[in-house]
Amino acid sequence: MAYFTKQSALYTLLVRYKSIQEKTFLKVNIRHAPSKILFHTERESGTRGLPVVHHSKYVCDLPPDHRFPMGKFPRVLHFLIKDQVITDKQIWMPNLASEELLGCVHTKEYLDNFINGKIEEKEQRRTGFPWSEGLVRRCRYETGGTVLAVEIAWRRGLACSTAGGTHHAFPGYGAGFCLLNDLAVAAKHWTGTSTPRRKVLIVDLDVHQGDGTAFIFREDPDVFTFSVHCGNNFPVRKQQGDLDISMDVGVEDKEYLATVQTHLPGLLESFRPDLVLYDAGVDPHWRDELGKLRLTDQGLYQRDLYVIDAVVKRGIPVATVVGGGYSRDIDSLAIRHSIVHRAATQVWKQQGL
Repeated sequence: MAYFTKQSALYTLLVRYKSIQEKTFLKVNIRHAPSKILFHTERESGTRGLPVVHHSKYVCDLPPDHRFPMGKFPRVLHFLIKDQVITDKQIWMPNLASEELLGCVHTKEYLDNFINGKIEEKEQRRTGFPWSEGLVRRCRYETGGTVLAVEIAWRRGLACSTAGGTHHAFPGYGAGFCLLNDLAVAAKHWTGTSTPRRKVLIVDLDVHQGDGTAFIFREDPDVFTFSVHCGNNFPVRKQQGDLDISMDVGVEDKEYLATVQTHLPGLLESFRPDLVLYDAGVDPHWRDELGKLRLTDQGLYQRDLYVIDAVVKRGIPVATVVGGGYSRDIDSLAIRHSIVHRAATQVWKQQGL
């Protein structure tokens, strides 16, 4: 896969992006006072440019030739800095998500088993991961990163994590490379810590339906789940979300983007969320090993730019996570995952955040 600098003038513009003077977050139409940041370490000058949440512990050791591309997370940050999309001064580091925080979604029994290594072999096969202390630490930092991205977005209008999107995890078990549901924890925590209660729209454009997230919020009026996914793909048994759009195998850029454009504006107007959580999975890409759709790099960029801009220009804060993406070419995959940060940087600049 060619780098963005070789693909088009648009990408050349993006990688030459330089930090712009931050303007007050009061430009965003905040409807409630921001809640306290629960955990984070802010870089000394993390006040300019798009906030990007990252931690070196987003990774853990896996057996050789494991299917999950764990090495992609640090490479996403590497390419964002290398291509001058961001600087290291824009990086925010989360702390470990506490058991109390995780308990707003996950059962006490499951958390005890997962954190203390009491997950049976059958359960490990369902998740796709062998248990390890490193895996637990990785998942807790990843979840903390998504919660932090939401808190920063609430204050500044837009923030992106370099991980997250583990939408197959249910309250009492993990599945499909997902052990803790970071989207659900972030949404539950954020909606439940304010008076009056706030509303979150989860826009899930991963190629796989976020079945765990849909199940968790099936009766929650404060969280609306919107998913566009490939119907003939994992999970075999779908859950009923608030709005599920099933795409046929082989759908390309034009039809996919038209589908998103058809539904998103109406949801923003009718549900009127206080914040949007955006799962920008890159597994709809034509080169993804588990995807079955046919989106291009440019299609993913147009998708991400459209979603983020449509939300931000309505005065609604948005936090993004990277979602799924599967390839043995880690660098190409990492660049693909960085598309959402490049699109977000463009919106940050254009909207004067």
